[in-house]
Amino acid sequence: MSRTGTSSPAPRRVLDWRLRFGFLALVWGFSFLFMKVGTEAFAPFQVTLGRLAFGTAVVAAAMAVKRERLPRGAWTWVHLAVAGLLLNALPFSLFAFSELTIPSSLAGICNATSPLWGMALSLVALSEDRPTRRRVAGLGIGFLGVLTVLGVWQGFDGLDVTGTSLALLASLSYPVGWIYVRRTLAGSSHSHLSLTGAQLGLATLQLAVVTPLFTSVPTGLPLLPLLSVAALGVLGTGLAFLIQYDLVAEVGPTTAQMVTYFTPVIATTAGVALLGESLSWSTPAGAVIVLAGAALTQSRPKRARRPVPAPEVAGLGERPRATASHT
Repeated sequence: MSRTGTSSPAPRRVLDWRLRFGFLALVWGFSFLFMKVGTEAFAPFQVTLGRLAFGTAVVAAAMAVKRERLPRGAWTWVHLAVAGLLLNALPFSLFAFSELTIPSSLAGICNATSPLWGMALSLVALSEDRPTRRRVAGLGIGFLGVLTVLGVWQGFDGLDVTGTSLALLASLSYPVGWIYVRRTLAGSSHSHLSLTGAQLGLATLQLAVVTPLFTSVPTGLPLLPLLSVAALGVLGTGLAFLIQYDLVAEVGPTTAQMVTYFTPVIATTAGVALLGESLSWSTPAGAVIVLAGAALTQSRPKRARRPVPAPEVAGLGERPRATASHT
């Protein structure tokens, strides 16, 4: 649109996008701390159920304000149920279980491997996603970073293999879900908000069925763990999606997805500073290598230069924005 005196002004945002970007990085980084505190009083499935219930309530409220309707079509609901499992119920639960035995900082760093798994899977599942030397090199560098985080030269001494494996499986679940969504829901005529509200609602129902089968009713509701679960759902799931979608619409997916690179840094800082978690040199060193590799896997060939509203660097790639998949 031409920027003349007669053109209609663009809608003004209450907060600058950089402030919303910073808030999103904080809530996603602190999500791992919230999970750690939540699992001190509640079973992992209960933490995930609470997280999804609070997150769904936030998105449902946004849908009500915007008068959005739930999607229609039996197959759409089937695909959303699978997406809810792969992008929400399964990874959220795996991360919660992993933090029973590993530090929240390590879980946050494992989450940063998602683009590496996504790159590896896309080479097999997406024929249109052609590999380049740079992206293949990024894949190798990224997994070298994973080995550094794990301290393989020490024979995994002092590392809880089960907890770490669960966190890595959680990070793998995200790209599996993204590929599924890309193949089944990418051309949907329904709005992003409508699809996400239905997806989160279905994921909540899945946990509502599973949780009573494997857990008992909590003997109490300690305030701090309860507040942590509420924050995890309201801020780290519901509100985070709304902010992310708003950022993508304003500054584009590449800039908006850069927030994921700050998540492990904040998760590590919060875990060490607030929970007193120990940190060996290999963990932050490996995290830097993982993030460098992830950036390379998401790089694209340079195109003709054009003005952009903010500096764009290699981000995590454009995830299917019709769904909710948060850390």
